[in-house]
Amino acid sequence: MADADPPARTISLGTGVAAVEAAAWDALAGGANPFVGHAFLSLLEESGSVGPGTGWQPAPLLVADGAGALVAAAPAYLKTHSQGEYVFDHGWADAWARAGGAYYPKLQIAVPFTPVPGPRLLAAGDEDARLLIRAAEAVVRQNELSSAHATFVAPEQMPLFEAAGWLVRRDVQFHFANPGYRSFDDFLATLTSAKRKQLRKERARAVAGLRIEQVTGDAIGPAHWDAMWAFYQDTGARKWGHPYLTRAAFDLIGARMADHVLLIVAYDGDTPVAGAMHLIGADTLYGRYWGCVADIPYLHFELCYYRAIDVAIERGLARVEAGAQGGHKLARGYGPVATWSAHFIADPGFRRAVADFLERERAAEAQEMEWLEGHMPFRRAD
Repeated sequence: MADADPPARTISLGTGVAAVEAAAWDALAGGANPFVGHAFLSLLEESGSVGPGTGWQPAPLLVADGAGALVAAAPAYLKTHSQGEYVFDHGWADAWARAGGAYYPKLQIAVPFTPVPGPRLLAAGDEDARLLIRAAEAVVRQNELSSAHATFVAPEQMPLFEAAGWLVRRDVQFHFANPGYRSFDDFLATLTSAKRKQLRKERARAVAGLRIEQVTGDAIGPAHWDAMWAFYQDTGARKWGHPYLTRAAFDLIGARMADHVLLIVAYDGDTPVAGAMHLIGADTLYGRYWGCVADIPYLHFELCYYRAIDVAIERGLARVEAGAQGGHKLARGYGPVATWSAHFIADPGFRRAVADFLERERAAEAQEMEWLEGHMPFRRAD
């Protein structure tokens, strides 16, 4: 009996997520991770945070069936730099330029400015997900780009990229895992005595003389967004040179995603002095933006890490993901977790050089992960 013909599919490169029907996109995204939802990706476009002049040109990969219905999609961007990615390939770009090649533009399958693991191939089945990978490769070849990169890929999707021959890169983040704690004291009880004392002291010192407010949904008002924007600008100016998000992006987040947002703001009297913005997923609290206008010891830890643990326990969330980097999170109960990216390099010689680099990098990463896992602050079992 002859095999059935594969279903008809049309693959295209879109002009932006905002141009895609929200319900169709979200049916593929699934709703668990707010960053791959239509609301977040489209507001980045509409606010001018991505698009002309930003180096992030939206170019989502789209797969439709014979009736024109969307059956697979990937958030993708044509990049003219490597900023806002948190998976660093500046060395690759420099090496390719020295060899006479043009590394940019490149194709980036990612959520802009967001080092949060999640699905990058939005599809109901593996066959359509594989079409997205082939589409990315075709965009690179047909437009003579240097490469395509899928960053912060959900671990369960990595085998699809590996089977397609993409190079694999591993990095480390620090996440808090909630096995079912009933309170912060339950969590503290798992730590060594010295660490318990340290965390209690940090929490008390951080909030001395301050008022802490936690708001979500309709309780978030314009004054909260004004304060958060000031905090974000301060952090952006110090870390990145300029903020990635525009002011309009914060307003749109408030208008469209407030029920997924938790703001934790510290006040000295009536003056907001620091704040942290978290997004709430189906089983995860995502720490995203932090800033301050006064240098208060341990307040960063309190708003970004300890309060996040409180919220995760209260809401029964499985984990807190507090962003990229940050070995200081280890001493505060956030354990090392591998994050993954996949890379398609068009030129065979360049691919071999990158593959060699990644092999050496993986060996160093394995040693680092072993060291980190051995220095967690938890009490050792008897």
